[in-house]
Amino acid sequence: MAYEFKLPDLGEGLTEGEVARWLVAEGDVIDEDDPLVEIQTDKTTVEIPSPAAGTVLRILVGEGQVAPVGAVLVVIGDEGEQLLRSVDSEPSAAAVANPLVAVVPPEPLAAVRATPLVRRLAQELGVDLASVTGSGPGGRITEDDVRLAVAATRSSAESAAGGLPGEGRREPVRGIRRLIVEHVTTSHREIPAVTYIEECDFTDVDRTRLVALVLQATAHSLRSFPELNARLEGDEIVYLDRYDLGLAVQTDQGLVVPVVRGCDALTLEELAAEADRLASAARAGSLVPEELRGSTFTVTSAGRLGGIVVTPLINYPEVAILGIHRIGPRAVVRDGEVVAREVGNVSVTFDHRVVDGARAAAFCLDVISRLEGAGT
Repeated sequence: MAYEFKLPDLGEGLTEGEVARWLVAEGDVIDEDDPLVEIQTDKTTVEIPSPAAGTVLRILVGEGQVAPVGAVLVVIGDEGEQLLRSVDSEPSAAAVANPLVAVVPPEPLAAVRATPLVRRLAQELGVDLASVTGSGPGGRITEDDVRLAVAATRSSAESAAGGLPGEGRREPVRGIRRLIVEHVTTSHREIPAVTYIEECDFTDVDRTRLVALVLQATAHSLRSFPELNARLEGDEIVYLDRYDLGLAVQTDQGLVVPVVRGCDALTLEELAAEADRLASAARAGSLVPEELRGSTFTVTSAGRLGGIVVTPLINYPEVAILGIHRIGPRAVVRDGEVVAREVGNVSVTFDHRVVDGARAAAFCLDVISRLEGAGT
């Protein structure tokens, strides 16, 4: 009997995943635990092995398509088994009584078959889904179908206007970029953010250990300012008693935020080693989902590209983020004299529903004091 492999629950809070790459093709014979598919979810790619041996009878979700947890991705069975259920032009009574599961869990019959994500995309782009022909399983409308409809409409408008040239190359938003789009949109929509900025004198700070120093200083300061290490859940503020700090890392695929656990208890050497390990894994694309979830607060820095100051978006559902901006020589006054010091800005962007401005400023100054004191 054919085995229908469904998208598993890969971790807390996940409701869907994107098929990044199939490692098999229809007709391939595979063994149990052979590499089957790569799923892009929560800003990382997870390789899933085959749960069964047999022949790949039917791939139901194509590369670049998004499916919810519980959706059937692929059917594995004996060669030829698919004829009864998938190839017959006139399905038998057995096939009707036991149909293949659709790409999404059963839902009320509707004129338009599309996931909530596709419906939202169509609304944003002004596309009437009733006029779109779906290319997905069972006639389901995909993101590509919506974008093709937009392109066709624009092409028709250009032809009517005398054949105006196109505006350039178009590329579907997929993989990490799609997740970034969704995450940033949620953060911007949900959080009324305010940013506080102050200067920090890094002259005496060991810049080779800057990441570890910032993580340690931030974790220790959060002990005195618990409202920045919190969540807003409905009408309750949840004060977290762990200090698992997200560390923003730029990769070739986009920005990912691995989590350094227990920053308040680790030594500088342990913090440096763990931060380096996570950053290397992020750039190599080998992070596992558990290394990307459950952060309580986030630290970000773009290094030399950071600019004098940036206002980073809060890593939802957190309530604050600390930024370290470009450090360089600046003219400052010390003991009544103008001297050159290595100075950089430190910012705290915070959710004003949870954190008052005075508390955010005091937290930022506390972090700065710890950093400046680390060099003495």
